[in-house]
Amino acid sequence: MDMSHNSLTQANYIRQSLAHDKRPLGIFLGAGCPVAIKNSDKQPLIPDIAGITKIVCERLLRSQHKEYFNQLVKNLESDGKKDPDVEEMLGQIRSLRYVVGREMVRGLTCDQLDNLDQEICQIIFDIVNKSLPGAGSPYHKVASWIGSRNGTDPVEVFTPNYDLLMEQAFEETRVPYFDGFIGSNRTFFDPHAMEEDKLPARWSRLWKLHGSVNWRQDEKGNVSRGENCTHEQRRVIHPSHLKYDQSRKMPYLAMIDRLRAFLKKPQAVLIMCGYSFRDDHLNEIMVQGLQGNATAIIFSLLFGKLEQYQKAVNLAITRTNLSLLAKDAAVISGRRTEWLRQEFTSRSESIAVQWAEQDGSGKKERLKQASFMLGDFLTFGSFLEDLIGGYEKEPVSEGSTAHAS
Repeated sequence: MDMSHNSLTQANYIRQSLAHDKRPLGIFLGAGCPVAIKNSDKQPLIPDIAGITKIVCERLLRSQHKEYFNQLVKNLESDGKKDPDVEEMLGQIRSLRYVVGREMVRGLTCDQLDNLDQEICQIIFDIVNKSLPGAGSPYHKVASWIGSRNGTDPVEVFTPNYDLLMEQAFEETRVPYFDGFIGSNRTFFDPHAMEEDKLPARWSRLWKLHGSVNWRQDEKGNVSRGENCTHEQRRVIHPSHLKYDQSRKMPYLAMIDRLRAFLKKPQAVLIMCGYSFRDDHLNEIMVQGLQGNATAIIFSLLFGKLEQYQKAVNLAITRTNLSLLAKDAAVISGRRTEWLRQEFTSRSESIAVQWAEQDGSGKKERLKQASFMLGDFLTFGSFLEDLIGGYEKEPVSEGSTAHAS
């Protein structure tokens, strides 16, 4: 008996979850989402963290901050962090900044650390402050799908990305959303409004887990949202590793709390796209949430082959309510197998699955191998667009459950 997972069945479970109007639904958009969108030069609209890190390093090595940037990298490497990414750099800068006082720590002064922080954040702003190239992007399709729903709970969108692409899509499709900030001229962050959550369900929630290029912090620690950032302010585009009472002033913990709270909801469904499970802190929060709530489930849609995501596989084989759906294989209910090969019929047509011919291993018919495509953000956007149109190309199987294969 072939124990392979059925790709069409899994696509149908996702479709049913997205169409359900009484289950809490969340969408998690990782760094791979803006990478899927190309600019006029056919390059990613915004690079991934590795690409951002490369640009940051190149610019700092050509700047007046070169000497103490090299010192920062040297410190990280001596701590066992070879080839540190930009988030590790910012975390190190802010940790040292907290303890440096008026002295020098690890070869860096207070002013040097502040200058590095501001320069790195400015470079990141220059890289990621991009606009969607047109109205038909997958971000617009996510927003349109959210706007078409009439569920009892709001759709919650989580992202560790710093960009403003989801905000642009919401506003251009005229879908209302709440992101934790209040006001228009001098905005302010309101964690109490987030916790009470009294807004109508038609308002989506947008939680920026690692900050945003349009967040800024003044000298008193107050965080606001706006396009302009003065020299006296600093951009809040990565959580600051301060002690609990100080970091509580930042939006970071409040945003993380929303992810925890979402995963506690009965029957919660979180669908992830563009996330490669490289953030150990976010991974821990999600696994803890699934451990504490057996009725919650995460569908993680992976762009490449399953072997590229070993950290995610290690998590999923111990958590039956974490499903990894990669191009060539899946981990479902803790079991890892390739997608089922099957005979192709008209009922096999699907946006979510592509088919390639395979030798039928002695059988008269020719079997076809499935490739699960929803990990491509462009395909995922088309999948959501198809749902708005009411089409049901994925065959519905009777008696299905969210973990069947």
